[in-house]
Amino acid sequence: MAKRTLEITEGSGNVFADLGLPDAEEHAVKAGLALKIQTVLTRRRLTQAAAAELMGIDQPKVSAILSGQFRGYSVERLMRFLVALGHDVEIVVKPSKSRAPGLRVA
Repeated sequence: MAKRTLEITEGSGNVFADLGLPDAEEHAVKAGLALKIQTVLTRRRLTQAAAAELMGIDQPKVSAILSGQFRGYSVERLMRFLVALGHDVEIVVKPSKSRAPGLRVA
């Protein structure tokens, strides 16, 4: 039986950029914010319906966001959802420690 070799390519840390999608950095930020929304819902044990009421949208839209369908939402709107869920959102601007400055959600 012949051995197979696998080619491994290290990712950039942004799957959207690795896939060659336009606006990859913005998509990564939105994904990070959607993950934070998911984390809040899980920690608070909120149903999608309860979260939708707090966020001012309907339940199918919460479901879509949690499923990664957040292209129709701006970064600002996703941040406002987190505020509606009782979280502070802080934007920090600082000199970059790396050669490739960028956006990220911590």
